Amino acid sequence: MQGRRLRYGLIAAAALVSFVFLNNTNLFVSPSTQKSTLLAHRGVAQRFDTTRLAAETCTAARMIPSDHRFIENTIPSMRAAFDAGADIVELDVQPTTDGQFAVFHDWTLDCRTDGKGRTRDHDMEALRKLDVGYGYTADGGKTFPLRSAGVGLMPSLGEVLQAFPDKRFLIHVKGSDVDEGVQLAAFLAAVPARERARLAVYGGGLWRGNDAVETVKRLMPDVRVMPGAILRRCLTEYIAYGWTGLMPEACHGTLILVPINTAPWLWGWPDRLLERFASVGTQVFVVGPFGGEGFSTGVNTPEELARLPQAYRGGVWTDEIGLVARTLRGRSAQ
Repeated sequence: MQGRRLRYGLIAAAALVSFVFLNNTNLFVSPSTQKSTLLAHRGVAQRFDTTRLAAETCTAARMIPSDHRFIENTIPSMRAAFDAGADIVELDVQPTTDGQFAVFHDWTLDCRTDGKGRTRDHDMEALRKLDVGYGYTADGGKTFPLRSAGVGLMPSLGEVLQAFPDKRFLIHVKGSDVDEGVQLAAFLAAVPARERARLAVYGGGLWRGNDAVETVKRLMPDVRVMPGAILRRCLTEYIAYGWTGLMPEACHGTLILVPINTAPWLWGWPDRLLERFASVGTQVFVVGPFGGEGFSTGVNTPEELARLPQAYRGGVWTDEIGLVARTLRGRSAQ
């Protein structure tokens, strides 16, 4: 009797292992023939030293010498990103005192511009007069190569959408309160539905809840959003039982960011995973390695790109759109 139980147990274990393997292997999945979707973080931007960053760090003062003069979150930088091969541009928004949204990353103006105080304490007219290249330096303040180059370049969200009527954007809400979500939802409600379909919204810490984003989701259910709490729940539940082929409800109709160093450990990576998420209306983007810098780091180097399977056709989040687009185009030509 005991031997029979052991035999049945071994058969059951073997059957389970076989099911998990067959249900998650890529051997029987035809790789997508579509090209990867490339997301340019803040457009074409000046890079900065990311070591030992803190919330109050002025990243413009850590500028890495560059061969271009584009400034993040400006219309010229977005146009350059699209021209380089971006399918989506990520941008940051801050509410203004006159009911608009300024496209600008920082909570305060002091680091990057010649202005002072909280960004959201100004109206759009005042913000447009600032020099958004004022604070950039690569030599500890000896020179400021972008001073005067950014005068008048801070746009409103409405101006960006008007400048690029057929392009896709991921809107990063920098605040986290309900009122900001209500204001953004009202703005999006005024955008024609066909144009609104090319927009998505996320905000706050990508592993935490965000009341502004949750409010947009509640008031504008047709807008794709990526709340941090949903991202965390989706990946946690997918790791727990995604091997069965069942997709967690939290993974439906959103965007998912996956660190490139943990992606190979997810069930069905890459082709079956991409197929599963696409079946529930969700797009997957790989980002930089999970670590101290979190999700603000993109896939930015040839070494990181080499971690992607040769035939990878999912999304890629990057701060180096030119390099990534050229590399992936070269792969597809082989």
